[in-house]
Amino acid sequence: MKFRVTHQDPHSSARAGVLELPHGTVETPVFMPVGTQASVKSLSNNELEALGAQIILGNTFHLYLRPGVDVLDYFRGIHGFMGWNRPVLTDSGGFQVFSLSKLNKVTEEGVAFKSPVDGSAHFFSPESAIDIQRSIGADIMMCFDECTEYPAAYDRAAFSVGLTSRWARRCRDRWLEGDTEKQALFGIVQGSVYESLRRESAEALQELDFPGYAIGGVSVGESKEEMQAATGWATAFLPADKPRYLMGVGAPEDLLAAIEKGVDMFDCVMPTRNARHGNLFTRYGRINIKNARFAKDGLPVDPDCGCPACRNHSRAYLHHLFRVGELLSQRLNTLHNLYFMIQLAIRARRALCSGTYTGFKTAFLQDYHQK
Repeated sequence: MKFRVTHQDPHSSARAGVLELPHGTVETPVFMPVGTQASVKSLSNNELEALGAQIILGNTFHLYLRPGVDVLDYFRGIHGFMGWNRPVLTDSGGFQVFSLSKLNKVTEEGVAFKSPVDGSAHFFSPESAIDIQRSIGADIMMCFDECTEYPAAYDRAAFSVGLTSRWARRCRDRWLEGDTEKQALFGIVQGSVYESLRRESAEALQELDFPGYAIGGVSVGESKEEMQAATGWATAFLPADKPRYLMGVGAPEDLLAAIEKGVDMFDCVMPTRNARHGNLFTRYGRINIKNARFAKDGLPVDPDCGCPACRNHSRAYLHHLFRVGELLSQRLNTLHNLYFMIQLAIRARRALCSGTYTGFKTAFLQDYHQK
């Protein structure tokens, strides 16, 4: 993996960069659609490419459970399995182990947990998390970490930072045993909403000299102000010459605020999840397409949008599809929301390259927050 910053905003920490990976080049800032189980819900690979998706996510926890490591090994990884030829990033499975599985037990060695699929017993260690991600074959993989709940007391968050740092060293050691040219490994900064812990975590990871760094433990229930503060603390203590990835953040206003703090990469299930519930992004804020006021609305969801839904269909049609439960509703809504987020990152990059990011962000938010 190679990363270089190509443009730096003169008024903030925002920057544009280029990330070179085994399966292609990614221009940052970038929004990455989430393909939890080797699929971005309801969309084909061709549609993702047409939307401008440069890189997608796979989920280690879910792919380990289904289809399983043996299947992924048979197809020599996720690229061959799902027929996706562009870069893939995988999370470590840590968040899902703690949030989705029942009866998990954390020790220094790792986490024992029950599968939410069939109740079977499993164990993730830092080493096994790396081994599973090797089988997945992602261009970028994550260290196994402990994501604290919110709110978390200082002592609880401090314990998590220490454990995450020790696990990160074990992950790095396991990664160094393999072909580091094929897969980059990112460390994950934890520390909840405590500045001193965010600094401690970032500095401990820097000592391990990872190719890149992620910021975890945000968007878990804290306020937007707390999330932005935690993001700013982490980026301030991370090296400027390596990529920074904010995990699980995807509201348009949050993405732009984090870019301003120096974040390069984003993912979130929000665009696809919102789409399935009829909540759609527009230039002037979100709308809920199931509302009765759209029943005879002949306009596209967003007149400025170039997605397939807006180019070809009216709000009234999308309203009808949602109300009658047609599968096409999920597909068109998902196409729209992902296009909106991918293009927002692209527009932010263009503004950074032209030296106009502050004005772009201000103008976007003025429109987006109109009532």
